[in-house]
Amino acid sequence: MIIQGRKIVGGRVEGFALVSRDPVSFYGGIDPVAGVVTEPGHAVEGESVIGKVFVFPTGKGSTVGSYVIYRMAKLGTAPAAIINLETEAILATGCVISDIPLVDRIGKEAFMGLESGMTLRVDAEAGIIEIVAGPS
Repeated sequence: MIIQGRKIVGGRVEGFALVSRDPVSFYGGIDPVAGVVTEPGHAVEGESVIGKVFVFPTGKGSTVGSYVIYRMAKLGTAPAAIINLETEAILATGCVISDIPLVDRIGKEAFMGLESGMTLRVDAEAGIIEIVAGPS
């Protein structure tokens, strides 16, 4: 299945999806050293984002979140790519300075069809997400 979205930051990656229906705050909601979601009560609390195609509706929180994403990229704990329903400026800035592929505007139906554990191929240059395999 092919999903068309909008390119924010280009790049091509393939990896396992980590899907959350909750917005994400990189400042205070993710441990940048461990690469793990730490926000209490979050849908993917305790899950690692390292090397994953991280799918969530939108970002939230402080402008410091951009620099947390950058720090994670430097530490090797960042997601391989990010997919959103709607990307906000903080998240976009973090992905631009960290060179993390970022696609948004995939549509609610496509978003709801994505599940953690799926293998996704992201061609952010074209704004395309391909489901390569179902969840394992």
